[in-house]
Amino acid sequence: MRGKLGLVIGLGAGYVLGARAGRQRYEQIKTQALKVWSLDPVQEQVAKVRKVASSSAMALPRAAWGGAVGVAKAVSKQGSPGAKLDAALDATKDAAEDVKKATDEDVTKAAGPR
Repeated sequence: MRGKLGLVIGLGAGYVLGARAGRQRYEQIKTQALKVWSLDPVQEQVAKVRKVASSSAMALPRAAWGGAVGVAKAVSKQGSPGAKLDAALDATKDAAEDVKKATDEDVTKAAGPR
């Protein structure tokens, strides 16, 4: 209950202060934000993020799909239920390792050179 009360008070205070600042202050803040956005260092980072996002956007889904296909193939093979279970577990472990590897590569690309 205290959290909800604090949220309501915070929202109310923000509304009142925002209404008092008015449109002119909003335009000042917006102008400053656009200036910062246009700075070269900011745009360099934006370009890096876009590059990583476009190059690795499909790496995780591809790894996950490949893993799902591997598990399905392992389960559909001929053999006893125990053998199918073992094959499915092995395929699941391999798929998890592939997804982890793809994730690690994405994180490394996103972090960039240090």
